[in-house]
Amino acid sequence: MSTAAVTSAITLNSGIKILPPGCSASRAHSDEPTTAAAVTAALATGHDSSDAASFYGTGTGTGTTFAQVRWPLGAQIEISPACIGAFGIGTTEFVIMGLLPEIASDYGVTIPTAGLLVTGYALGVVLGAPLLTVFGTKVSRKRMLMLLMGLFVLGNLLSAAAPSFGLMLTGRVVASLAHGSFFGIGSVVAAELVAPGKKAGAIATMFTGLTVANIVGVPLGTFIGQTVGWRTTFAVVAVLGVIGLLGIAKLVPAMPRPEGAHLRRELTAFRNPQVLLAMAMTVLGFGGVFAAITYIAPMMTEVAGYSDGAVTWLLVLFGVGMFLGNLLGGRFADRALMPLLYATLGGLAVVLALFTVVAHDKVLAAIAILLVGALGFATVPPLQKRVLDQAHGAPTLASAVNIGAFNLGNALAAWLGGLVIAAGFGYTAPNWVGAALAAAALGLALWSAALERRTPAAQADSGAAGAGVAAGADVRAPVHH
Repeated sequence: MSTAAVTSAITLNSGIKILPPGCSASRAHSDEPTTAAAVTAALATGHDSSDAASFYGTGTGTGTTFAQVRWPLGAQIEISPACIGAFGIGTTEFVIMGLLPEIASDYGVTIPTAGLLVTGYALGVVLGAPLLTVFGTKVSRKRMLMLLMGLFVLGNLLSAAAPSFGLMLTGRVVASLAHGSFFGIGSVVAAELVAPGKKAGAIATMFTGLTVANIVGVPLGTFIGQTVGWRTTFAVVAVLGVIGLLGIAKLVPAMPRPEGAHLRRELTAFRNPQVLLAMAMTVLGFGGVFAAITYIAPMMTEVAGYSDGAVTWLLVLFGVGMFLGNLLGGRFADRALMPLLYATLGGLAVVLALFTVVAHDKVLAAIAILLVGALGFATVPPLQKRVLDQAHGAPTLASAVNIGAFNLGNALAAWLGGLVIAAGFGYTAPNWVGAALAAAALGLALWSAALERRTPAAQADSGAAGAGVAAGADVRAPVHH
């Protein structure tokens, strides 16, 4: 994830339960209506606001409860290959953090140099998400998903077999190119496989693979890498990609080629300073998380005194924090978006600063890891929603670029964290980097809100968005300060 942005807004804000690794669809039990956060997340799939009501079955203005959503077994089966692919992508993105010491040792490079494997992957997502999303409109969606899975498999096989660090880095970049586009196109495919009133559940099921990857796939991959060998981890992930590819070929029905992307129209969103500010908040805020987590393995083994095997369980703890943060962000992003950002970014900065001090204590270090995951991922729904709210009428490319922005933050933080370690400040120094990045994101959030209050046009747009919600589609919630 990096791609956790859309996941949190849909999976946890919609009332759909987190599913087990098998990715079978779970029927929701929430009686609350579909919220604007879920709708704006759906806009990232390419649906504009004019069809949002039919997309969620909210044309009456009362909202569709997820307790009413029931969709056939056939659609669940057709979506499951994308769920498997999402599980593999989420695993390969995050598992590298727990394996940096082993990889660095095998290639005879330093930990900061090995951290380039995180940076390279993140930059690949930054470049691949918008470029391949636009390219994906030129071919059928099923074929594009197959091509993306093939690219993912190739990259992981290259990583597993790479005889040199340079080739390993190349494999990481190749695999990353498929990341952003797979989730964007896959969510559209999932939505088209079910009836209009049941699309959110289908999208949530597809993204469940990514959510489960952070709780199950990453710790398991770390365990395999530390006991059998890190190359085996990437080989297993490649096998998951093959299963997903074959499943897409066999189970996903053929779909017509979508209409060409209106690139000029999509680019107009970037003329809005608020869109750019929101993306800058994404880069800095999520970068704060990755400054610490990228080097979590050497920090916990060399400073806190944990064994190598304990890193697996610490990553499980981080995954639990992610889940709780997603739940928090999904619940409150609609009610008070900007105050939520102030609280989470400020809290993240404080916890990361304290992490530097408490990293020497096993218990306090574990608590800090949980809080970093929770506070960091609580920023995901409001940041993604902020971009979509501000990118009026042209959310598709802006959403893809914001997914890239999460990964740009990952790359920046991993690079800066490596610099301070290489400079001799120790394995806890990246926590200070993360605290500074989170504090900078908080400053941008305050600036963004101040600009919006001083701009009459922004206030008018916000009021218009609120009127649209009152009209019955619940497409966008007004931004609260």
